[in-house]
Amino acid sequence: MAFSFDPLLVPSTVERVTETVLPTRHGLFRMVGYRDAENTEHVALVRGIDDVTTAAGEPLPAGSAPLVRVHSECLTGDAFGSFRCDCGEQLDAALAAISDEGRGVLVYVRGHEGRGIGLLAKLKAYALQDQGVDTVDANTSLGLPVDSRSYHQAAEILQDLGVDQIRLLSGNPAKQEALEDLGISVAERLNLAVPDRAENAAYLATKRLRMRHDPAPAGDTWGELTAGRVPAAPLVGEPEDLVHRYGYLAAAEGPVVLAQLRQSLDGFIASRSGEGAVADAREDRIHLHRLRALVDAVVIGAGAVVADDSLLTVRDVPGTNPTRVVLDPTARVRPESRILTDGAAPTLWLVGTDAQVPDEVAAHVRILRLQPRQFEPVELLGLLRGQGLDRVLVEGGGRTVSAFLAAGELDRLYLTTAPLLVGDGVPGVRFEGSDALAEARTAPVRRFVFGQDICTEFNFAAARDQAGAAVRS
Repeated sequence: MAFSFDPLLVPSTVERVTETVLPTRHGLFRMVGYRDAENTEHVALVRGIDDVTTAAGEPLPAGSAPLVRVHSECLTGDAFGSFRCDCGEQLDAALAAISDEGRGVLVYVRGHEGRGIGLLAKLKAYALQDQGVDTVDANTSLGLPVDSRSYHQAAEILQDLGVDQIRLLSGNPAKQEALEDLGISVAERLNLAVPDRAENAAYLATKRLRMRHDPAPAGDTWGELTAGRVPAAPLVGEPEDLVHRYGYLAAAEGPVVLAQLRQSLDGFIASRSGEGAVADAREDRIHLHRLRALVDAVVIGAGAVVADDSLLTVRDVPGTNPTRVVLDPTARVRPESRILTDGAAPTLWLVGTDAQVPDEVAAHVRILRLQPRQFEPVELLGLLRGQGLDRVLVEGGGRTVSAFLAAGELDRLYLTTAPLLVGDGVPGVRFEGSDALAEARTAPVRRFVFGQDICTEFNFAAARDQAGAAVRS
């Protein structure tokens, strides 16, 4: 039996004000305007429903209930097409789904901006997210609720339209629960298949992890790659270069060693004072996080950890944090550094045999004492493979990446150059060269544009294969 409002017990707080028609690129909709008791205005876009009770007091089969999207107002996503969230794309996909079926309602609920905190507060939360804080902690850091939305307006609008049993277009189980508590019977909940984007992947991953939203749709290109499968083609709307850029890594069998570094055009990663003159760039960071999500371990030198208080986690894309490997012969890394205290990923703290380390460390940290030779790239990679860490990303700093390059242990190097001339500072890639340019290191390359940056991928594995083939011939 479907529940409905008893107006004697629950007085209506929403008033129907007007009705018109709205031609859209998804076809013609009835547009019904409402005002609630707080003078907030809402609209419903209706297709194929004529204000008659859909259930007649009896449950309908799931396929007979109309499609309904209860959409929270989002100026940045709906009007400006922001990719920081998926709201605009969800809105468009819902209208398309209702139009394709020929029957349904989209309730556009105003006052829900930023999950109810308001536009300016949402922008303040965005500023915190720019610093690496997730969407949940950003709200609470501002002293605001994670989600303060009420769905009583939406429920009353549906009741006014004669709709009390629905198929809900939403990936949020809390929305279904709220509507059911308000008398709307949800016969089925359908997650709109809107693919994650690089710009909103971390935001969506947080909602799935911390706010009970549905998992990412099965079969999405990035999900397939992180599962070790290479799809034949990306889903519509997904970045077309994901398979092109990362397919080899998802398909690789056996050990793979990568390195990534971002430096100025004249080869520096920071100023003389150590200040990060080559500031982080979002597109390059997303690329770096994709590499992290596709490897078993990330290697970093102690100097880079001390300078940046590095995290080495996957935050901007969906994926699993790799094991973090800190090369620290003299135990320079401070015990209170985030990498040793955050518990976000297994961490190997590799120190010298005589290094002074705390008696106790966090549960996610394992200390291994190594002889000096074991810090050399060849020995180190052998040690990591003995730990089951076959896919390794060498991330920094410049000295560490250069050591692996000089040792000939890199299969691929991603070298991103930023349009800056630093003049002097902390060097990026440096190694002992040769007198003849003919002996310079080279390999087949690909180039990717990251905003104003250029990322050059050196495929040293292919160069070795070509050299081997030439010798055999």
